[in-house]
Amino acid sequence: MDRPAAQGRVVTSRLTRRQRRRVSQGIQYALFVAVLVVIGVLADWDRLQNQFAQQELAEELFPDIITTALRNTVVYTVSGFVFGLVLGLVIALMRLSSVAPYRWVASVYIEIFRGLPALLIFIFVGVAVPLAFPGTEIPGGTYGKVALGLGLVAAAYMAETIRAGIQAVPKGQMEAARSLGFSHARAMVSVIIPQAFRIVIPPLTNELVLLFKDSSLVLFLGVTLQERELTKFGRDLASQTANSTPILVAGLCYLLVTVPLSFVVRRLEARAEKAK
Repeated sequence: MDRPAAQGRVVTSRLTRRQRRRVSQGIQYALFVAVLVVIGVLADWDRLQNQFAQQELAEELFPDIITTALRNTVVYTVSGFVFGLVLGLVIALMRLSSVAPYRWVASVYIEIFRGLPALLIFIFVGVAVPLAFPGTEIPGGTYGKVALGLGLVAAAYMAETIRAGIQAVPKGQMEAARSLGFSHARAMVSVIIPQAFRIVIPPLTNELVLLFKDSSLVLFLGVTLQERELTKFGRDLASQTANSTPILVAGLCYLLVTVPLSFVVRRLEARAEKAK
């Protein structure tokens, strides 16, 4: 046996598991730093700054990007979330119903709206509904259309989340409520559903984050200047100025909301894990 090779294997075998893990982490950190250095050296930062970070242009976006674009984005998201939550609860109860047609309708709805891209749902709401029902208007105008489009998509995912939450509640809770004289419907409303919502708060909050980003599809409904959300606002001004700074500022506004919400989701998930 070659003596140097044997000595190398002896030294390696003497490393503890913790030491090997530290060596592996050190190599990964070194590679990460090396990649950052390469990117920093090769990137043309002057061109990037000129195209994405012109301070004068960014300052001109305020306060409209907050008072109009961000406000509309929040309104669209909240309205879609509320509509989706109500519809999702109904679909979840239908999915758990003992009546077979209810289960069939709920299953078909979930499969269709989870399988279709959200963009197609918005096109359906903006084009197909007016064609199918001539002379009818969705209440709320653009805001109503957005709430309907986002809600239809969100309800399919929320329904499955709520259904899992209801099934996660111990069966003894229903039996105890029925033994106290509660009807099945009253037991569901007063006992089961409140406990289920405490279980599914983290995934529902995560769904709110996804809806906030999906609100960018509103631009396909043909909104007015006062109805623009962040993405439409940024794209319009980027086209007018031939510069991408408005898009970058719009992205930062998204992060202004999504990062705190994501932090809340992680805290809720950690609290749910401790409660188990």
